[in-house]
Amino acid sequence: MARRARYLAARARAVRSSKLATLSEQLSRSTGRARPIIALDMLWCAVRHEAAFQDYFDWDFHALNRRERRTFMTHPKSNHLAQKLNAVEHRRQFSDKSLFNARFADYIGRAWLDLRTANDDALGAFLQSHDRVMAKVPDSLGGDGVESFESAAALSDPAEFRRARLERRQFLLEEFLTQDPEMARLCPTSVNTLRIVTFRDGDEVRTLVRVLKMGNGGDVDNFSGGGMYTILDDEGVARHPAFDEFGGVFSVHPLTGASILGFQVPQWEAVGRLADALAREVPEIPYVGWDIAITPEGPVVVEGNYNTGVFQLKPTATGVRTGLLPVYREAIGF
Repeated sequence: MARRARYLAARARAVRSSKLATLSEQLSRSTGRARPIIALDMLWCAVRHEAAFQDYFDWDFHALNRRERRTFMTHPKSNHLAQKLNAVEHRRQFSDKSLFNARFADYIGRAWLDLRTANDDALGAFLQSHDRVMAKVPDSLGGDGVESFESAAALSDPAEFRRARLERRQFLLEEFLTQDPEMARLCPTSVNTLRIVTFRDGDEVRTLVRVLKMGNGGDVDNFSGGGMYTILDDEGVARHPAFDEFGGVFSVHPLTGASILGFQVPQWEAVGRLADALAREVPEIPYVGWDIAITPEGPVVVEGNYNTGVFQLKPTATGVRTGLLPVYREAIGF
């Protein structure tokens, strides 16, 4: 209760009136309900259900009754779990992508370079070895600062390439992953990943949710970066449409026409084995959202999120009007 009280006080100080106004206006247009009524309900749900404004919008709280709302996991609730369960002294292994790559070297399946320590010869050799590279801000969230580059263009002026990357804090260079052709069929511009959220309880690893994320023309598949997602069943099949940050719902991918409904993730059993192995690596961080890419040679981990986002089905798009809070409670025991 003390943690919740502190959180509510902090939220009250940080309320973004612009976000509230934008989302309530959009819901007012789509539902025909008065904007002030929706805005007041969003504020009420922020207090009663610890639902962020985007949570309210994404999971159609405006269309749910009180009992249904109580079943939804929210980002603030997930944050409470992360702060309570994941040891502070071990979090940096996950929040710094360079440290993560070093710690999980056996599972990442790609070459990488830290521009803060690599010399010009090492940078030149790295660019010569890989046709395309990804530049990343090591401590960024939600795909911010992630860009892909053709190595040939960078090699035309390596010094300028380095200067520009350092200026933008894109200290980390990675080999661009070649994904399984079946995953690329969804959207070829980004590496389309899976978010597998796990909780380790002693020797047992429990999977809380399995998510299929897709890009929509950009370099990343992140929800906040223009991407979309849907939930997978236990067999790795998408049984429901995907949706994006703006409320768009997609049964087929808008760029490629690939069917999302019924999509079977390839190499599914290997994905499960990888997620289980990853969850056992750092027992001090038991609650993690793993981003997993599937290459022709097998699944690899892109990153681990100790303060993972929350993923659930959109009720108005799927007819599923209950969230995953009971699943989390049963697994974690809070």
